[in-house]
Amino acid sequence: MERGEFDNLPGQGQPLAAEDLSGVPEDLRMAYKVLKNAGCLPPEIELSNEVESLRRLVIALDEGEERSSKARELNYKLMKLEMMRKRPLNLSLLPEYQSRIMDRLTE
Repeated sequence: MERGEFDNLPGQGQPLAAEDLSGVPEDLRMAYKVLKNAGCLPPEIELSNEVESLRRLVIALDEGEERSSKARELNYKLMKLEMMRKRPLNLSLLPEYQSRIMDRLTE
């Protein structure tokens, strides 16, 4: 500090931004903060990022074997993500299977 190495830093003189950790149980807050600062994401967020990348890839690929393979992988990861979120499966996320599932349910 005496050499002035900490002068002109971004945010100098400003209050630190408070993080809202109210949704995290109190005994896990420190662990979540350490993981966040280390750049680690929760599995649900990592899977969500993978889903978005696969979605863009499937859209960009031409019809063929590779696109079909990536579309199946995308559908699998979408179902896995919905199960991780512990909520009912949203059939609109899986348009390729929606009609087949509805047909079987109405039989």
